[in-house]
Amino acid sequence: MGLFGLVVGFLVVWQALPIQAQGSTPAKGKPALYEFGAKYCIPCREMKEVMAALKTSHGDQVEFRMVYVDEEKPLFEQYKIVAIPTQVFLNAEGKEVDRHLGALSKEEVLKKLTELKFIR
Repeated sequence: MGLFGLVVGFLVVWQALPIQAQGSTPAKGKPALYEFGAKYCIPCREMKEVMAALKTSHGDQVEFRMVYVDEEKPLFEQYKIVAIPTQVFLNAEGKEVDRHLGALSKEEVLKKLTELKFIR
């Protein structure tokens, strides 16, 4: 029975490791923008391009992360995402401070990041 419990415990921990390794919360001390979507979603593909451009220009100030439903379903559940694309803005402590449903242009995201004081 002891060995069985050890094996089951290992499997439970091992199953959780990929989620933890991907990081369910942003790095402390750095605000984040999580873009929730799917690879088959056309507006989500547009947001992927916006996120890539923002990561290049402002990645030193904000963590930009694409989160796909078929790859990271636990994060969709954690943040209670019901429609895509959805952007979740997290402060430096990892607390959600804003969210937006639908695609945004790069300029709109920059405006929101400035309003939230995520970027200078």
